[in-house]
Amino acid sequence: MQGDDAMHEDEASLGEFELIDRYFGPGRPSVAGASDAARRSPGATRRSDVILGIGDDAALLRCPADKDLVAAVDTLVEGRHFPAGSAPRSIGHRSLAVNLSDLAAMGATPAWATLALTLPAADRRWLEGFSAGFLDLAAAHGVELVGGNTTAGPLNINVQILGHIDRGSALRRSGAQPGEVLAVTGTLGDAGAGLALVTGRAVSADRAVAAELIERFEYPTPRVQFGMAARGIASAAMDLSDGLAGDLPKLARASGLAAHVDVERLPLSPALRSLAPLAQAREWALGAGEDYELLVAVPAQRFGDLAAAAARLNLTLTAIGELRRGTGVTWALEGLPFAAPGGGYDHFR
Repeated sequence: MQGDDAMHEDEASLGEFELIDRYFGPGRPSVAGASDAARRSPGATRRSDVILGIGDDAALLRCPADKDLVAAVDTLVEGRHFPAGSAPRSIGHRSLAVNLSDLAAMGATPAWATLALTLPAADRRWLEGFSAGFLDLAAAHGVELVGGNTTAGPLNINVQILGHIDRGSALRRSGAQPGEVLAVTGTLGDAGAGLALVTGRAVSADRAVAAELIERFEYPTPRVQFGMAARGIASAAMDLSDGLAGDLPKLARASGLAAHVDVERLPLSPALRSLAPLAQAREWALGAGEDYELLVAVPAQRFGDLAAAAARLNLTLTAIGELRRGTGVTWALEGLPFAAPGGGYDHFR
């Protein structure tokens, strides 16, 4: 992870290379004066397949034999992906979680990450929180941060994640077959409701409900273990980052099929149901995005196997529809045609 010449020291004289060593290097957990959260952190993961990591011009990595390399990259921009003033620990967590979710959708094992961090200033308290959120989640999934870049400018975070999978076994959007079951992990709409609460577009008198939904937005759980368990059972998968209404058409189109969903089957959490009328809860579930649950296609005779695999991970798997011959997506509510939100989230619309 290299510093950029444009990154200036702040008023506390924290320079770019000290920033990298202090908050993202091997010695991070023992930093003098670090917050309790930072000291409790497990610190940076160290993998035996990293030949050369942070500190050089590029990382040297050893991919296991007979594996395919899997790569994903995402950008988080303040005011676009998270509200200004969001907790730095949440930003750090989410910046890695969204990438882990992409690998989960492929059934891949995550291994390495790089981070390009653009900051308005080298604020120590912000960096403590951000690095704790990022590296704690990395440690939970055995991911080593192996490089990146720092520079000065408007706050945005770019993360690339690399992993591997047995050769030829990756789950793709294009593998579904007619007659297969469409299913989703977890519950949908919670993150959209959490964002509405954070931004004041929704209110709740129940603090526990509000806290649960905000947690779903600020600290999403990538379904990495489920993705790996789905290999050899599911035929296609993708993560739900832009909302079911926006993402399902992508999977159906990639597989050259039509899809049908019974909206009354969408899994909604008790917290979401208590916050909003059912119509609003379903709107968040279909169109809000940010849940980072997995959408899978699975042969009907294997659905029970996949549901059992989910249960072993303390996770629910809900059948919501099916794939058919043809094109397009149809939605029904109690047997009647239903108009789903159009298109899901799109940055340029």
